[in-house]
Amino acid sequence: MVDLDWKAKMVSSNIPNKSPKLSNKLQVSIPAPFRISNVPSPLSTSPSASKAYDYYLRLPELRKLWEAKEFPTWQNEGVLKPALHALEITFRFISIVLSDPRPYLNRREWTRRLQSVTTSQIEVIAMLCEDENDDKTAAGTAPIVDLTSSNGVLTRESSSAEVWKIHGETTVVNRTSEASLLPRLATWQKSEDVAQKILYSIECEMRRCPYTLGLGEPNLSGKPNLDYDAVCRPNELHALKPSPYEHIDNPENTTLYTTHQILESWIQTGKQLLKRIVSRIDAGSFEAAAGDCYLMEKVWKLLEEIEDLHLLMDPDDFLHLKSQLQIKSVNETEAFCFRSEGLVEITKLSKELKHKVPLVLGVEVDPKGGPRIQEAAMRLYTEKKEGNKVCLVQALQAIEAALKRFFFGYKQVLMIVMGSLEAKANRALVCSDAGDSLTQIFLEPTYFPSLDAAKTFLGEFWSHEQPGSRSSSTN
Repeated sequence: MVDLDWKAKMVSSNIPNKSPKLSNKLQVSIPAPFRISNVPSPLSTSPSASKAYDYYLRLPELRKLWEAKEFPTWQNEGVLKPALHALEITFRFISIVLSDPRPYLNRREWTRRLQSVTTSQIEVIAMLCEDENDDKTAAGTAPIVDLTSSNGVLTRESSSAEVWKIHGETTVVNRTSEASLLPRLATWQKSEDVAQKILYSIECEMRRCPYTLGLGEPNLSGKPNLDYDAVCRPNELHALKPSPYEHIDNPENTTLYTTHQILESWIQTGKQLLKRIVSRIDAGSFEAAAGDCYLMEKVWKLLEEIEDLHLLMDPDDFLHLKSQLQIKSVNETEAFCFRSEGLVEITKLSKELKHKVPLVLGVEVDPKGGPRIQEAAMRLYTEKKEGNKVCLVQALQAIEAALKRFFFGYKQVLMIVMGSLEAKANRALVCSDAGDSLTQIFLEPTYFPSLDAAKTFLGEFWSHEQPGSRSSSTN
């Protein structure tokens, strides 16, 4: 039981004391934290397994593309470039699925899922571009092609450009990427409808952005185009298509490593976002940091949606591929997803955001373990004077919720795709104990105990303030 003296702790609160019968002491039962004994840290894996995973996906080459700084003045390059890589690889994925000759392949559902994943990616990319426009130090730094500067003259090297007029006299050169696969998908009979839907999604999602992607979307606003080919470098990206295990004769091989290349590209974007969140909090830019936190929440949800693509893989072909690639658990508690060093890193970075709460609330941690942070959180919630901080702490908890949903969903996908015994090769997934690393993550206590406690006490306070409550009726 925890005692809270509301008159002492809600010093500057504007909560009205409606019920004189309410005791000054409010007693709330706080559940004991979830404990796991004799289990190593869930965020660890075998170095050899991680190295094999990187080799299979050609991640060292992908990282070189992600980390290449080709536009020094463009602050958003490190965040947006891997996101565009993921989008471009998804275009290739659509081509792979529609070209798959297997008669038992569920093409309709594959097409629907890939359209959904593509739309989700475009939504996050548009939010990144929109955020760039809101940041005064980053606005106008993106490498763009100004469509109105050519006065309707086509350059010899831009064979995919077209000239048209809007609003009577304004001449626009609408330029389309020459290296991306999306314009080619729009001309292929099998993928024409899919590509057109993607192009209209780009048009709709990029409406609030200062520029558009230049992939063949209508661009009815006549915006400048991002220099997509210079930023994304589709030719270099697609040169990494062949897997080191291309010799394995299994149709799900291409499906598997393409799915994980998309996943890893978004993990890279997430990593850069988390670093930016920390720097913005340190700089006191709480509103911008809150926006990035909600973006990170969407990235976690997108990662979950990408992982769900495994559910469409043919069970026999996939399990055969698993045997061919010799995929197996290294130890009794290791989850397959932790072979991704990037996923481990963004999980740790997401959890470490809890250390920024005292800075946001403007207090220091009490060395004696007192409820100083909790009291500051309660004042923040009730005074309603600093909305940007409330948005930020709410967004931090949104990241936690999305992270835990990802790992819970991943565990279900793993069991469905591989079977419960194959998934972990131990008792952890067969029994409902908390011995495996995935369960350890999504069942562990909240990362923000002070925020959680503040809401618990506020909830109890208001429940006692309601007319006819048990506290009022018994006194």
